[in-house]
Amino acid sequence: MPIPVTIADDSLLSRKVVRRALPVDWDVEITEACNGTEALAAVNSGKAEVLFLDLTMPELDGFGVLKYLHEHHAKTVVIVISADIQPEAKRLVDSLGAFRFLQKPLQPEQLKQALVEVGLI
Repeated sequence: MPIPVTIADDSLLSRKVVRRALPVDWDVEITEACNGTEALAAVNSGKAEVLFLDLTMPELDGFGVLKYLHEHHAKTVVIVISADIQPEAKRLVDSLGAFRFLQKPLQPEQLKQALVEVGLI
């Protein structure tokens, strides 16, 4: 049975980069979200057992999504993929329960290693 995965980023190009970086043999069903509100809708409808999350998005940013998930959906595996690499952003992401913080531009091997480390492949 495929794992429900959501890629949340306001950039279509960034969503495509994440999609292409996923291991080809990983059995997933992918949903895309353009903002944090759509990302939470995907989580709440069971489409985001794994969530790849950008921090800078309209309507609701990635920090807002993480805060909500931290309070309501502790089982969602969140991997943040962001260009915001400031130490305070990383500390906040960690404190809100993200499993990994990957820097843009995303490298496929970097993503695969993170998936191995969190036990998803």
